[in-house]
Amino acid sequence: MSALPDPVWPVVVLAIIKAGDAVMCIKPVPFIAQCFEDVNWPRRYWWIMPPLKFAAAAGLTLGIWVPYLGAATCVALVLYFMVAIAMHIAARDFGRNLFLNATAMLLICVAVGVYSFMA
Repeated sequence: MSALPDPVWPVVVLAIIKAGDAVMCIKPVPFIAQCFEDVNWPRRYWWIMPPLKFAAAAGLTLGIWVPYLGAATCVALVLYFMVAIAMHIAARDFGRNLFLNATAMLLICVAVGVYSFMA
């Protein structure tokens, strides 16, 4: 495992995706609000998503220079999306949110981790 990403560009792209996702969660856009509702995520916890996603974007960005931070953030994102997929399965939400959003993001996070930190 590499302490710093090489190449850096996949980490930068993932950080931009997570920052955009965080912005869309500040006042959840309709498809994100529907996703939260479909997995029975209590509305009283919706506020935690933007800071969590901004923290992921920051961890990825700072991880370009801070050894192991980017790799640790990638691992945390993989775990996050594994939990998200489990929540979709538990809620029997087998539509677009599971397959396009959560599963695709899990695969992207794994790919970034492998390509930038393990290859």
